[in-house]
Amino acid sequence: MKRFHLPRSSAEETLPADAVELLARIKRLTPHTDLDLIRRAFLFAQDAHAGQTRASGEVYIGHSVAVASILADLRLDAGTIAAALLHDVPEDTPHTIEEIQSKFGPEVAGLVDGVTKLGRIEWKSREERQAENLRKMFLAMANDIRIILIKLADRVHNLRTIEFLPEVKQKRTASETLEIYAPLTERLGIGSIKRELEDRAFAVLEPDASREISGQIERSRQEQEALLARVVETLQLELNQGGIRVDPGQITGRPKHVYSIYQKMQRPKYQGQGVGRIYDRLAIRVIVNDLRECYEALGVAHSLWKPIPGEVDDYIANPKTSGYQSLHTAVICEGQPLEIQIRTAQMHHAAEHGIAAHWRYKEGGKKSDPGFEQKLSWLRQLLEWHQELQDPREFMHSVKIDLFQNEVFVFTPKGDVIDLPAGATPIDFAFRIHTDVGYHTVGAKVNGRLVPLSHPLQSGDIVEVTTNKNSAGPSRDWLAFVQTSNARTKIRQWFKRERREENIFRGKDMLEKELRRTGSVAAALRPERLREAAAQFGLPNEEEMLAALGNGDVSLLQVVLFLRGGPAAEEEVPPAAPPAQAPPSATAHGIRVRGVDNVLMRFGRCCSPLPGDRVLGYITRGRGVTIHRSDCPNNQFLRTQPERLVEVEWEASADGTYQVEIEVEALDRVGLLKDMLAAVTETKTNVVSVNARVRKDKVGVVNIVVEIRNVTQLTAVIQRIGQLPEVYSVERIVPH
Repeated sequence: MKRFHLPRSSAEETLPADAVELLARIKRLTPHTDLDLIRRAFLFAQDAHAGQTRASGEVYIGHSVAVASILADLRLDAGTIAAALLHDVPEDTPHTIEEIQSKFGPEVAGLVDGVTKLGRIEWKSREERQAENLRKMFLAMANDIRIILIKLADRVHNLRTIEFLPEVKQKRTASETLEIYAPLTERLGIGSIKRELEDRAFAVLEPDASREISGQIERSRQEQEALLARVVETLQLELNQGGIRVDPGQITGRPKHVYSIYQKMQRPKYQGQGVGRIYDRLAIRVIVNDLRECYEALGVAHSLWKPIPGEVDDYIANPKTSGYQSLHTAVICEGQPLEIQIRTAQMHHAAEHGIAAHWRYKEGGKKSDPGFEQKLSWLRQLLEWHQELQDPREFMHSVKIDLFQNEVFVFTPKGDVIDLPAGATPIDFAFRIHTDVGYHTVGAKVNGRLVPLSHPLQSGDIVEVTTNKNSAGPSRDWLAFVQTSNARTKIRQWFKRERREENIFRGKDMLEKELRRTGSVAAALRPERLREAAAQFGLPNEEEMLAALGNGDVSLLQVVLFLRGGPAAEEEVPPAAPPAQAPPSATAHGIRVRGVDNVLMRFGRCCSPLPGDRVLGYITRGRGVTIHRSDCPNNQFLRTQPERLVEVEWEASADGTYQVEIEVEALDRVGLLKDMLAAVTETKTNVVSVNARVRKDKVGVVNIVVEIRNVTQLTAVIQRIGQLPEVYSVERIVPH
């Protein structure tokens, strides 16, 4: 390796060319950095890794220098770069963290230790390994964000040399990169690293698709570059004439991002259309001087080229959770779609460097800029929401939703912006506002229209939730559609706190049914085995374990597998005979009393429950159990006799139809009734009868009786009628 002499204030050290280049780059980008600390870290790491090579045949210290160079480009401090040079020393050499601390101080040693711990975990399953790695990463990030920046730079260089690894390991590394590391860089806002991670991992996982997209881009490169040159020249001239001073180099063609193009090609509106229809295949970036000029430049661009409807995004007024700010628009230029991004220099620096752009050092220690703590608030929320999740699979699922899914931005009625993951519902919105709001939510409106609580929200929606302090609380049905782990955790906490006895009963019932199915009831349900199982899952006793099962905090499969294993499994008795089937009358309408068979039941005429409604049972002397909706008008009377109330639930296979009356109030006009019936028909719902009249105030009142299968269908009918013009209200009528 060729060596150079780098002058030092005290003495000369002989350094290889890549180290000299690293120090020169750092001095250029961050002139006041402690170069002596970095120089000493390099020499120590070089000596520690002496004789070691990587799978590529490269000397090991080359990897450390490459990782440090990536962080130098992010303008990070000397301590971070020194830790990057040393990050593999404790793992791959005899040297210890204590030695590093004695030579480089506690700050550098803490960073190295944090990175080392992230790579030392071995777990029984892929889910457990990934879940625990993520937990450790989040904790490390909360402690010192630089630990993750080193880890990300390490992953970038590993992908640059991935072709030297076995194919199985290549696929595993690339998959983990796309699932975890690339989305994490997006949340941290580090665009420069995100693009490289995605493109390199994509090339490993989908080599044919990657080559095809790259080939299409390359084949039209000359034509594209000519078009971009014309666009840049035209836009720069128009901006300068309009009083927006833009120097050469401030309007540039954006590098093509292969994986981003691939992702957009998977969307329904682009499928089968090829690369040519992707709006950001051709793109330019405009850097202006201040916020006012961002919006003025957008107006100039729209005056030059026709904007594409629905493709304007204002991330300045509504920044992404990562802090990313920019104006995005797409226009048609010379018959081709073209994306234009407009931002200030400060916004551009933040977009490329993300959280690293907000990390500042000065002599005497670290200090973050005023927005630094705010930019990590999502991380602390994430740690709080996930601390009760025990199941690794559930943890991974919730993290990927909360952290890695695309976002939607919705508004409160007062105009406050709330960011939520794609697919979020009014329930997620309610719990984001406040836990008590979520607990007492009974209805929702989006853009002034009634919607079901499971309605997926879209960016720009104005969301209003209706609460009732006397409501029965969350429904278990909510767990089927909520998207945020915050909402899911709070709902489960409510059931855990409010319905512990019910959870114990449900958990025991679930366990007995599953064990009976596998023929291992008697031995597995012995008290000593249940206590052993509780201890296995870190719970104090069998009651807590059954409650956790009933609440969904502990996996039924894991408990059953544990109970069936070990010495007790050898003493199993033959499977019990299956329970007798309930007579038709007990489940004639798809509902049953929990834990009890052969019960005569009927629906209360006062509220006409539908499958999906929250219901309760009331023991009527001589007539079995009467089923009422939880919001039945007679509930005040029913609850005066709690000893006669029983828990009931809908069967999963509930079917049949029910007649429900809907009352609509609307402006009386020609064609009103025809439009209403057409709206009902669109939902594939049968109309039984219609009664229409006009009040003295010229308001038309229409009562429609329809055949409904469940509350979801009823909600769809109400929502569709409510979308008609001049409709004032749509309500389900409770018979008297």
